[in-house]
Amino acid sequence: MMRVLSAISLALLLAACGGNRPEANDATGTSETLTTGTAQSVQQTSSATATTTGASGGAVTDMTTPDKEFVVNAGMSGLAEVQMGNLALQNAQSADVKAFAQRMVTDHSKANQELQELATVKGLALPAELAGEPQQGLEHLATLSGAEFDKAYMQHMVADHGKAVSQFQTASTSAQDADVKAWAAKTLPTLQEHARLAQEVAGKV
Repeated sequence: MMRVLSAISLALLLAACGGNRPEANDATGTSETLTTGTAQSVQQTSSATATTTGASGGAVTDMTTPDKEFVVNAGMSGLAEVQMGNLALQNAQSADVKAFAQRMVTDHSKANQELQELATVKGLALPAELAGEPQQGLEHLATLSGAEFDKAYMQHMVADHGKAVSQFQTASTSAQDADVKAWAAKTLPTLQEHARLAQEVAGKV
């Protein structure tokens, strides 16, 4: 009788242990699935976040190459207008030239700020320093003074604003980015006024 009871007890014990084992496996499997799924979710979220910010901290947008080039070129020319204007306030002899230079510093500083805000939203970096032709022009003007400076500076202003008006006219009608197009259209009248004034003052010096 004792042997029968021992056998029955052993069988019950084995059955109990065997029955708990699948549940443990199921729990482990569920835990692993949740952990893996969470890790994948975090990874996907991080990847998505990485593609929504640009170098300037703004949202990346699908801008066309011409639109990007326009924004960057406008940033360079605007920077040149302010720096040349400040130089003219120091080196110019004519009161008309100095007045024109002050207008350039005031108007282009405002336009540059607006463009910087636009570029930040689009994830674009504007030039922080002059380069190429604008830099060469500034360096040339820095070697001049008096009436010679006045003449050379106003020649630059006539040529530069002629180019700018043409570029802004194109962007105001052809830019694919709505914000870029609107900014170009808004700024164009000011540049056209600058071009007119540049011709007028250049005729006096």
